[in-house]
Amino acid sequence: MLSRADALETLGGERFDVVVIGGGITGAGVALDAASRGYSVALVERNDYASGTSSRSSKMIHGGLRYLQNFDLGLVREALLERQLMVELAPHLVYPIPFLVPTLGEERRNWRIGIGLNMYDVMATTRVGQGRRERHARERASRERALLEPAEDDYWAPDRHRTIPGEEAAELIPALASRDPKEAYLFYDCQTDDARLVLTVLGEAERFGAVFSNRAEVVELISDGARAAGVVCADADSGERFEVRGANVVNATGVWADRIRPEEILAEEEVPRIAPSRGTHITIPAEKLPVTQAACIVPAGEERTIFALPWYGRVLIGTTDRD
Repeated sequence: MLSRADALETLGGERFDVVVIGGGITGAGVALDAASRGYSVALVERNDYASGTSSRSSKMIHGGLRYLQNFDLGLVREALLERQLMVELAPHLVYPIPFLVPTLGEERRNWRIGIGLNMYDVMATTRVGQGRRERHARERASRERALLEPAEDDYWAPDRHRTIPGEEAAELIPALASRDPKEAYLFYDCQTDDARLVLTVLGEAERFGAVFSNRAEVVELISDGARAAGVVCADADSGERFEVRGANVVNATGVWADRIRPEEILAEEEVPRIAPSRGTHITIPAEKLPVTQAACIVPAGEERTIFALPWYGRVLIGTTDRD
């Protein structure tokens, strides 16, 4: 791995095929994809890698079950296939976790969730043409392992959903016991350490030759006619400015993308702008809410879903989305 000083020298002295602005998961993914295809890649991040949204997520790699409400089937299918690919490529970072959707007290089973989970199962099929007997045998073995304590090197694929009795739900999530669960849907999605995933992707991009530096803020785009031909960066440590030139510039700064725009369109109100949304999460001590598996609660009269997931000895609760 290049030292930061060496990386800064390389960034300022070479011309790259692709210059990526932003060191979150999107920028890291762009850098890896381009570098692995043989392009020379530079990446700059104004703070630290994964310091923004990419370290403040729900820690989930999921297919987007809620998007089925809008019948966005293509998005869900694509996300499910990517989820399975990530489980296979990085099982130490992306791993399946059981999710429970309980029916509490006098509530009735939410049949819409059941229909959605059936669709989720169908679209999560990863082996076209696979024999039914072989698939069912693998799913049965996977389900049995899921409810046991897996060995550290025992990685299993997400299984089909099923309904479990309330007693079993209370055993899996002790915090539900006082709420008198009648039954629960049990399905599988995946969890990840989001910041660690970003660093892993960046490390792999560097293995393919990408050069990157943090604490290098883009303050200006370099234009060549109607095209961006690089960026001007300010080194947060020294305050000095330097140029990173490239044939293509990718703005992967997420909700901050509008801060980096060509000067000739900055004042044009008709230019489309980012419409950011905010997801709020909280963490609490695990003893306050005993959760060993993930729980999903749909508040009465609302469409949103609240998750509670175990996270490094604590419980992560969220998300509340607001525009």
